[in-house]
Amino acid sequence: MSITSLLPGALGFGTAPLGNMFRAIPDEEAAATVEAAWDQGIRYFDTAPFYGAGLSEIRLGGVLAGHPRDEYVLSTKVGRVILDEVEDPAARDLGEKGGLFEHGRPNKMVNDYTADATLRSIEDSLKRLGTDRLDIVWVHDVAQDFYGDEWLAAYETARTGAFRTLDRLRDEGVIKAWGLGVNRVEPLELTLDLDEPKPDAFLLAGRYTLLDHDRALQRLLPAAAAQGVDIVVGGPYSSGILAGGQHFEYQKAPAQIIARVERIKALAERHGVGIKAAALQFSLAHPATVAAIPGATKPSRIAEDVAALGETVPAAFWADLRAQKLIAADAPVPSA
Repeated sequence: MSITSLLPGALGFGTAPLGNMFRAIPDEEAAATVEAAWDQGIRYFDTAPFYGAGLSEIRLGGVLAGHPRDEYVLSTKVGRVILDEVEDPAARDLGEKGGLFEHGRPNKMVNDYTADATLRSIEDSLKRLGTDRLDIVWVHDVAQDFYGDEWLAAYETARTGAFRTLDRLRDEGVIKAWGLGVNRVEPLELTLDLDEPKPDAFLLAGRYTLLDHDRALQRLLPAAAAQGVDIVVGGPYSSGILAGGQHFEYQKAPAQIIARVERIKALAERHGVGIKAAALQFSLAHPATVAAIPGATKPSRIAEDVAALGETVPAAFWADLRAQKLIAADAPVPSA
């Protein structure tokens, strides 16, 4: 019920951008970014079929093939099967994430959380990644942002299909751990209330950041900590807006978010703190969170992440954030 002994450190690499998220990335740039992560000591890599219709897995696997398999931890996701049939990537229905991977491969993606689709998805991912095994498998995006009012029906299919299949594969030693990888807290709360099957961890993207953490603090993180279910934080920079980018929730950031970020930046500058350091260290300060996996498409960004994790952030900075109500009063912060 924990992945702390499995993960090699608090910083991993989220490879969604390698699926040509937001823009078409040259293969050479993508490969150089993965190599930079390796050179900086990162040994946990997360990917998914959804990221560019398999493009992220192909690119990641191509680089990791040059490194010993026993020296890194690899996770991917199930819930979408990639077909040989093609479609217009820009015309896909991705719920609230429309157009996110319009520069990815044109292969058709089918949402399917059944047991058979789960096994097929794993087999296909192994081929794209060029590896013989996966360490962690996440059930991907079974939440409101992709399915709207129908999300509970999708969740029920996953509960009786993907959840039970992954639980069995873990017990058989085929994989080491499983859980859900989502952008909403409600599916995770629901899963914690299940008698069975029991996940080992969750990948929660965008919901435990400097900009959005109230909902997760209320019930999810305390319940996860109590049950020993670890939280991997995805999107610690809130789709990039906390790292100098323009996106929040995978779209152009609205004015109120930009204004909030400017307030945080002003305090960070006053205390001589890098905003990436503040964002990354905040996400990792809760007892339930065990790792963060920011994404990148440039090698230089990896070095920035490693430096941000090690930067000293004074207690006075966190106190000022609380005083200005820029973080919740009960949100844990790093010790000085």
